[in-house]
Amino acid sequence: MKHITEPQIRQYAVEFGTRQTDVQKRLREATLAMPQGNMITSPPAGQLMAFLIRAIGAKRAVEVGTFTGYSALAIALALPASGELVTCDANEEWSGIARQYWREADVADRITLELGDAVETLDRLLAGEGEGGFDFAYIDADKENYDAYYERCLKLIRPGGIICFDNMFWGRSVADPEDNRPDTVALRQLNLKIRDDERVDMSMIPLGDGMTFVLRRG
Repeated sequence: MKHITEPQIRQYAVEFGTRQTDVQKRLREATLAMPQGNMITSPPAGQLMAFLIRAIGAKRAVEVGTFTGYSALAIALALPASGELVTCDANEEWSGIARQYWREADVADRITLELGDAVETLDRLLAGEGEGGFDFAYIDADKENYDAYYERCLKLIRPGGIICFDNMFWGRSVADPEDNRPDTVALRQLNLKIRDDERVDMSMIPLGDGMTFVLRRG
């Protein structure tokens, strides 16, 4: 049998395991052409999040880390027409790209972009709405603050709601005991915390750079 490479099977997963719209495909192509393009959420990850959003009947979602808006687009497309996504980022240039494609996909009215410090935004949401007002959360931003985002999102989502984390392998560095860079240490500690956290059910899967899914217990 012919040897099938890792890139080939990844491409197969994109072609046969996702349902990307034309706008999603064009946004992905435009993002990958950027120097930081590898930061984009993969199509299989976006497909899985959309699947989970529909499975739990999510109507409201929160995202930490917008980048060029691919993940936000995947989330917004999975929400009902009356749904809402609040997405947090600090980069106005990247967010401008995101807005363009959200408009083209006709979901801009479902997305509220909050520019600024994400911790402050999440605290403001908690102060204004209280706990349990969201169904789904996606965290893909600066790794040292993942724990802070986790604690706030765990309050924001309802029991039975889901939090998704990206980059939990951090280029496989979390498994290297000699790698003690701040981002690596932060993720390693969070992985341990989530594994032992009795407030949630969890599942870590080797998709992309490692994704962890957390379900808030009642």
